[in-house]
Amino acid sequence: MRAWWDRLVEWGRSRPPLVVDALVAIACYLIIIINAFSHQRTEWWVFLLAGLNVTPLVWRRRYPFWVTTVTGIGTTWLALAGALGNVPTAQLVATYTFAALCPPVQRIVLVVGTLVGVAVSVVPKDEVLSFGPTAIAFLVAYAMGTSARARRDRIAMLEERAHRLTEEQDAAAARERERLAREVHDILAHSMSLVVVQAEAGPVVVRSDPDKAEEVFDTISSTAREALVQLRRALGVLRSDGPARAPLPDLDAVRPLVESARRAGLVATLEEHGQRRPVPADLGVTAYRIVQESLTNTLRHARAGAVRVRMDWADAALRLEVSDDGRGPSGDGRPGGLGLVGMRERVSAAGGTLSTGPGPDGTGFRVAATLPLR
Repeated sequence: MRAWWDRLVEWGRSRPPLVVDALVAIACYLIIIINAFSHQRTEWWVFLLAGLNVTPLVWRRRYPFWVTTVTGIGTTWLALAGALGNVPTAQLVATYTFAALCPPVQRIVLVVGTLVGVAVSVVPKDEVLSFGPTAIAFLVAYAMGTSARARRDRIAMLEERAHRLTEEQDAAAARERERLAREVHDILAHSMSLVVVQAEAGPVVVRSDPDKAEEVFDTISSTAREALVQLRRALGVLRSDGPARAPLPDLDAVRPLVESARRAGLVATLEEHGQRRPVPADLGVTAYRIVQESLTNTLRHARAGAVRVRMDWADAALRLEVSDDGRGPSGDGRPGGLGLVGMRERVSAAGGTLSTGPGPDGTGFRVAATLPLR
């Protein structure tokens, strides 16, 4: 019996709702006609009234309130005429429908109307004991509709939760891609800029100062190795079975950055004012990357001879400033590129502010960032 019912439900789900509801209306009509014949009520108006009673069931999903109302009137009329029988099938279907689809206020109105209709017409007044089976039938229909509504609401809730989870996963994946893009850009741009500068100077130094040439090639080697280490660390998050990630760069690594710029031929200085204090790891990485990208732009584009890195510690913020005496971050003096975009994203994520532009006297280029410490 259970398997037969499951097959019937599956068949109904695979058919258009209008077809299923039309078949339900036809079944209810046949039951009413059979009851009418059993009670010897075969007048023509009984057949017409039975049709008017069940026809609205075809649109029960779209207009559950009005379908229940019209069906209830027809059911009461048939009952008073003695042509309904003991099972008001059409009204039971309508009860299931409004319990499953109607909002609370409409459900209350229809429940009251159904109770009144059953009390005055379906159960003969001189057979009060027969009210029990009829009431149980309506309670079962209402309970089944309520269960269907709860199941539908739960499915909708689960679908909405899955949708939100998918959006959150997509957003997290996008943020991670942006983070990796910034990391890879900052690492490769800075390291490769140093390597290019040193490699271009290498042939000249080899002829004029062999000892200096050895230092140049050592710088190229160490810079490339450091770039590979940082690149493996940045890409290590893509492999769950990868090696443990090395410590992230922080403010202590800023001085070696300045030293590498000095070895690349710039007059690079580092100034620090105020009392340094511990900062969160993400803030340290942000500060390091700002200095790194600024020095990279100076080496690659500015044609500068000197660069200055300044860190000012205040009570609530750390102010970073990197200024040079060149032509700006691009060859034509216009700021732009992925590096500056990445810096703005980092500073914005840290809750700080970033300003870029020419230096105070209109020459060179300056990057100034304010990072909140609290």
